[in-house]
Amino acid sequence: MRRLEFASLQVRDLEVSKDFYTTKLGFAAIETGNPGAVVFTYNKGEASFAIRKPTGNIDGKELGIGTSLWFAIDGTIEKLKDEFIQKSVPVLGAINQTPFGKTLLVKDPDGYVLTFMQPNY
Repeated sequence: MRRLEFASLQVRDLEVSKDFYTTKLGFAAIETGNPGAVVFTYNKGEASFAIRKPTGNIDGKELGIGTSLWFAIDGTIEKLKDEFIQKSVPVLGAINQTPFGKTLLVKDPDGYVLTFMQPNY
């Protein structure tokens, strides 16, 4: 295995999650013709991800446990944190310094943890 080609998160309410990812987090959705999924834009060579209606029954199940997607950002993590707080995005704790750079964790409506990183490079 050399790389992750694509990641997809199953969500309880596609429209609620689409609004969260586009309006609050600033991702741009692309049209794929699949009414059961929302794919977010990416540049060639970057990992792509989507949210989708469940492929199985997720009623009564806790989502998001053990899953974390990491997104490298342009700009500063401090500014991004302020933007997220203004948009009422659930921020999990303080900004962390890691060997890879500064990180900030947020939680989506289904409990998935998303890590935003200001890389050291």
